Amino acid sequence: MSLPENLKYTENHEWTQFDEAKGVATIGITDFAQSELGDIVFVELPAVDEEFSAGDTLGTIEAVKTVADVYAPLSGTITAVNESLEESPEVINEDPYQGGWIVKIKVSDKSELGKLLSADKYKELID
Repeated sequence: MSLPENLKYTENHEWTQFDEAKGVATIGITDFAQSELGDIVFVELPAVDEEFSAGDTLGTIEAVKTVADVYAPLSGTITAVNESLEESPEVINEDPYQGGWIVKIKVSDKSELGKLLSADKYKELID
């Protein structure tokens, strides 16, 4: 299972890559999460410019046998959504950390980054 060291993680199985220069975080679900869900068939995406607080539900991921919420790991405003997931949601299964990103958020409270898990801490959680 892939677990990139350069990302931060949540206990709800989202990953975050923060671009300090832009103040924007890219968010998706982990390799562990997609493997637990199975074949993903639909992704409900939020609207650009929608605001979220950390812990809010950003959208849902529908797999063949279940539906899972995707939670905002950080507070902020959606600046982009991965529209390619509307046509090809299975990309999350194939490439959860690159092509399978879900949203980008302009972070409003950078201190929340300190509450996210390192790759090592996340690995402890799922082992």
